[in-house]
Amino acid sequence: MRLWSLHPSLLDSKGLVALWREALLAQKVLLGQTRGYRFHPQLDRFRARKNPVAAISAYLWAVADEAAARGYDFDASKIARRRRRIAPIPVTEGQLKFEFKHLQSKLRVRCASRLGVLRVAGPRAHPLLQVVPGAVEPWEAVRRRRRTD
Repeated sequence: MRLWSLHPSLLDSKGLVALWREALLAQKVLLGQTRGYRFHPQLDRFRARKNPVAAISAYLWAVADEAAARGYDFDASKIARRRRRIAPIPVTEGQLKFEFKHLQSKLRVRCASRLGVLRVAGPRAHPLLQVVPGAVEPWEAVRRRRRTD
């Protein structure tokens, strides 16, 4: 599961569709409607909110808005809450940069033409998120390189 901290406009079409599906799955988890992924670390930032379902719903609305802007027909009736705005969720600069590099590596393989958009836009945050100073988030599974000296 990858719930991008990056703005959905930075994703290619496959990434946007995958984000929609994965965020809907996350919503099901937070609603208690599935047993899988209950302990997925990327859900921590939503669970930390007073109303986790409202938080994932607001996240989904931004994804649905980006899809509509591109002419896609995502079924917004699947979003649990109608409310689009909640208090921003913090995301660290380090997390945003980490995900930006991760997205660049994915797009080099999957959709190289989209890399130009990234170069111009830079690492912008999802509309629900507010960038704060800090390193990669503790819930991110970062593979550490082994030192060989």
